[in-house]
Amino acid sequence: MAANIADLFEHAVDAFEDRTAVCFGDQAISYARLEERANRLAHFLHDRGVVPGDHVGLYAGNSIEAVVAMIAVYKLRAAVVNVNYRYVENELQFLFDDASLVALIHDRRFAGRVAAVLPTVPSVHSVVVLPDGSDVSPAGGVSYEEALAAGDPVRDFGERSADDIYLLYTGGTTGYPKGVLWRHEDVWRTLGGGVDFMTGVPLEDEWQQSARGVGADPLVRLCLAPLIHGNAQWAALMALFAGDTVVMLPHFDADEVWRAIDRHRVNVMVLIGDAMARPIIEAYATGRHDGSSIGAINSSGALFSPVVKQQYMELLPNVLVTDAVGASETGFTGLGVVADVPGGAVQDPRVMPGPTTVVLGDDGRPVGPGEVGRLAKSGYLPLGYYKDPVKTAQLLTEIDGVRYVLPGDLARLEDDGTITLLGRGSTCVNTGGEKVFPEEVEGALKMHPDIFDALVIGLPDDRLGQRVAALVQSRPGAKLDLAAVEEHLRERIAGYKVPRAIWLVDEIHRTISGKADYRWAHQHAAEHPAEEVTHAD
Repeated sequence: MAANIADLFEHAVDAFEDRTAVCFGDQAISYARLEERANRLAHFLHDRGVVPGDHVGLYAGNSIEAVVAMIAVYKLRAAVVNVNYRYVENELQFLFDDASLVALIHDRRFAGRVAAVLPTVPSVHSVVVLPDGSDVSPAGGVSYEEALAAGDPVRDFGERSADDIYLLYTGGTTGYPKGVLWRHEDVWRTLGGGVDFMTGVPLEDEWQQSARGVGADPLVRLCLAPLIHGNAQWAALMALFAGDTVVMLPHFDADEVWRAIDRHRVNVMVLIGDAMARPIIEAYATGRHDGSSIGAINSSGALFSPVVKQQYMELLPNVLVTDAVGASETGFTGLGVVADVPGGAVQDPRVMPGPTTVVLGDDGRPVGPGEVGRLAKSGYLPLGYYKDPVKTAQLLTEIDGVRYVLPGDLARLEDDGTITLLGRGSTCVNTGGEKVFPEEVEGALKMHPDIFDALVIGLPDDRLGQRVAALVQSRPGAKLDLAAVEEHLRERIAGYKVPRAIWLVDEIHRTISGKADYRWAHQHAAEHPAEEVTHAD
């Protein structure tokens, strides 16, 4: 059994060649056509010297061509390297070099940056330029159309392996990104549907996923994140393995999300936390959209606040809304089904852990109910970080003969076996000996009717060690009364958790995947005076 990404896709092609595989804007492509184009591009890259184990950069926004490129690289048993299209030249230079790229596939609009960076990365010997509607002059390389015309459409790539490498670079919210290495089978088992997320039961073989779709209508899945993010990659790949239809958008716009849902009769929407979830539900609240085809909504990868979940419960009561927990280094670790909560309550994210997810104490042993420790996962694990044995040793550990991955998340085991997530240890604020988890404070802030978004950080303090600080984005037209905000917070969280400094900003900066941008937050706080905040304690 290969359990290889390319093989899993090809099984679906053989079963559903006439089905629509991907929709993007007004474009659509069938499984058979997607397969043919991926074969052509794969043969072209092979003829240019790309071999099994090589790393190929994909520097592109969402498009059908980007999906073709991903599949083509996996067909060659090479690894796709996701390149954030917001990166500037020094970040690109770091990533191209760190990832040991031998080839690059990029959108035409990025030709200027590519031309500036490639002379410093001699390992890149082949470049393919994707059409994106721009009129930027390509800086060398071969056009996508030329590459397809030169490549053979047949599938004759030979046997693949479950040990082939999948490589995903993390977002780098607190520093340079790191490449997480996985075996194909391990990452499929934990992110691609190779284990049933609800039951924890592994699939028996590599054909089971596609076989389930035979004789059934395909689900239509809207993947809202950019393909540079693991959330979107695996939402799309899992759908393609099952013979479903993937819908993608060129950019995020809440009203366009609902128009796409109604146009394509989307059944499942996959999004990333509040940055997407809140604008989407508030656009729906205007009454301009139908949305009756939606049966399930899944969030993962970033904070999904209780107040936003409550909006979904109220406006979409018959839709299954779930909050999945995981990371690039762990894959799936737990799932929470969104349920009604008492008005005014602030609840930490709580999930039912996956079958191999535990909370470990400082002694490396599982904690008891009510105790806090580090979230850990055994079973299907990554190999580590690419070219970084030191960080790999910090990420992976072995206890009593069992290997665990520990991504740095703190969590509390509850009496009922669920796990309450408390946030990354690296972002925890230690103020006067008390630990404050930013996501709890952010959730309380977002419950204020005039606050749209918030980001909480810790700043140095001579007396307390650190003080809690917040950057706050108000709703359009709202004028925040900071005294009222403080009163609102003190009704919901302990006094030591209330921010002692607040910056009002036009917009909270987040990464392209919706995660908190802590570098921006600390830089803004350092460069701008805070608002006046008065505390009783």
